[in-house]
Amino acid sequence: QAQLVESGGGLVQPGGSLRLSCVASRNIFSIYVMNWYRQAPGKEREWVGQATSGGITNYRDSVKGRFTISRDNAKNTMYLQMNSLKPEDTAVYYCNAGGIKWGQGTQVTVSS
Repeated sequence: QAQLVESGGGLVQPGGSLRLSCVASRNIFSIYVMNWYRQAPGKEREWVGQATSGGITNYRDSVKGRFTISRDNAKNTMYLQMNSLKPEDTAVYYCNAGGIKWGQGTQVTVSS
């Protein structure tokens, strides 16, 4: 049974928005700091941002001011709201728990 399941990816034009979701099993969500990572074609996977159970968030510099991570602890769900998307945001986005558990990823493509 999958412990982390992402959804919400798709094709969007530059400047557009998408919201990704990650549903986690309760025992994971309550314990771990939750992260978003991404991997573009031909590149290494990189950390995008994180949210603690207390709501503290941190982001990589290139997404600050455009991406927002939030958590709904009652629903064991983490969100990644992505605004002002750029072609360089194109990647498979992964949900991660505590640096050790991974979802299957969801594709985000930013293109006109």
